[in-house]
Amino acid sequence: MNQSIPILPDQPKPAGQRTVGIIMNGVTGRMGTNQHLLRSIVAIREQGGVSLPEGGTIYPEPILVGRNAEKLRALCERTGIERMTTDLDEALADDFYEIYFDAQITGRRYGAVKRAIEAGKHVYCEKPTGTSTEEALELYRLAKAAGVKHGVVQDKLWLPGLRKLKRLMEADFFGDILSVRGDFGYWVFEGTSIPAQRPSWNYRKEDDGGIMVDMLCHWRYVLDNLFGKVESVFCLGATHIPQRIDENGKPYRATADDAAYAIFELAGGVVAQFNSSWVTRVRRDDLLTIQVDGSRGSAVAGLRECHVQHYGNTPKPVWNPDVKQPIDFYEDWSQVPEQEAYGNAFKVQWELFLKHVVLDTPFPNDLLEGAKGVQLAELGLKSWEQRCMLNVEDLEI
Repeated sequence: MNQSIPILPDQPKPAGQRTVGIIMNGVTGRMGTNQHLLRSIVAIREQGGVSLPEGGTIYPEPILVGRNAEKLRALCERTGIERMTTDLDEALADDFYEIYFDAQITGRRYGAVKRAIEAGKHVYCEKPTGTSTEEALELYRLAKAAGVKHGVVQDKLWLPGLRKLKRLMEADFFGDILSVRGDFGYWVFEGTSIPAQRPSWNYRKEDDGGIMVDMLCHWRYVLDNLFGKVESVFCLGATHIPQRIDENGKPYRATADDAAYAIFELAGGVVAQFNSSWVTRVRRDDLLTIQVDGSRGSAVAGLRECHVQHYGNTPKPVWNPDVKQPIDFYEDWSQVPEQEAYGNAFKVQWELFLKHVVLDTPFPNDLLEGAKGVQLAELGLKSWEQRCMLNVEDLEI
């Protein structure tokens, strides 16, 4: 049975405050709760809203939507949010809510976002934006035809480490960029003795799981926006651990890939290689590191930090396996200083989308960009199946 907390009477608003109603669907999941609700929307509310250039603020007023009323009620009590419902149609029918946000599992996204567009809502959603490129493209076409604003979460563009990389590129630190190498991942426990830290659907292909579908969507927008348009892909996937334990303590067969090893050719001749794995133990600076090698210098960025080595600081090693290596290869790297304040990447993008809705400021991370990510994931899977490199063609819109 559907349950909801009634909408309370409007409260007096501070002068210059523009309240924006947001339907937040899927916030009981890991990412929805932590990154989007607590660290983004609740954090924006606690700071008094998003400040506007001419004065005043945008203040988000969410209604939490999901299938489990008990979890929704607990989130309301935790955050002070006063509105929740298990009936999405009830929320979509309310004109107070201008924005629909979706953080459900991928298989439920297309239908819900389509209904939101048909209800005239602006839409902002997690990636992947569909279970297929055609689904993702159809959402873009529908949103464009309806005249609603639309966006997709591309959080890694606002990570401090990647923003520092972008600044280095703008300063022409690298010279000609030659190659990019990314390493992402960590050990996700199987659940036998230590509980898994990711949901079981991630490892079931029939539930749209798999690291290739998840991470190639990320690598598409990172590569396109920082280093050059992705022109071709070769990808090898693997299911290294065939059985895991689910949330109820029951064993299940892992049918989706838990690791992906990809090579991309980018516009301008740059070669990018990204390893993505949920079955690797970390011995590097961070869970994600990206090394950029250029003719005049190199950089290695993690989620927050970035280290550089200029041409003039590059050592000249000699290969001799018979003696202990005399060079400390960490010594000649310098840390990029903190030259500006960095907020939570998800929160930063939320603030930009709210400004896009209210002020019509540019927001390039739209549903078409989301479809490009799904396209690359599909091509990665096809490349794995066919054991070949595939071209990435422009999407027909």
